[in-house]
Amino acid sequence: MSDMAVCSLLLIMALLTLGNTVSADPDMLQDLCVADLTSGVKVNGYPCKSNVTAEDFFFAGIAKPGATNNSMGALVTGANVQRIPGLNTLGVSLARIDYAPGGLNPPHTHPRATEVVFVLEGELDVGFITTANVLISKSIKQGDVFAFPKGLVHFQKNNGKVPAAVISAFNSQLPGTQSIAATLFAATPPVPDNVLTKAFMVGTKEVQKIKSRFAPKS
Repeated sequence: MSDMAVCSLLLIMALLTLGNTVSADPDMLQDLCVADLTSGVKVNGYPCKSNVTAEDFFFAGIAKPGATNNSMGALVTGANVQRIPGLNTLGVSLARIDYAPGGLNPPHTHPRATEVVFVLEGELDVGFITTANVLISKSIKQGDVFAFPKGLVHFQKNNGKVPAAVISAFNSQLPGTQSIAATLFAATPPVPDNVLTKAFMVGTKEVQKIKSRFAPKS
């Protein structure tokens, strides 16, 4: 698929799938409100700055593959309001996810957004789990689109022998991400062992072993 076709599909996704009619974020009240990321003012979003330039609406960070030489073999590069201040109040954002062969974007949720992925290259096994504990899963390939409903636990796994990549679109300027394992086993302060042992029906040694694997490397 050509770069032009990819760009066209992404534009359609942004305009049709993530338009105001399905916006998760509050509706904007003015033409623009470029985020002042340095402000100490706390609001639901970011306060507006006055000196606006074209650079506030630009980000080149998802043009190239990201490094996947980490424990999960996957890397998410966000193109949200923290990278593109001009997205403040617009209710949309993007991300690029790269996967090494065998790479996993582990089970996680986005509490503020529905996610739609478009496969740039490779093949992935993807899925989400409903609140009734039903797994909805599918294998997707280059050019395919798959949607993950807002707030539901979901994942993507590259079971192929070559790298894979997707572009993700969100109906929020800052979707938020809670990785299930890291949230439970790497929280600060830590979740009590007796909570995790009862929840996962395992012993304290098993819980402490998992926590040690999420501990920061010295």
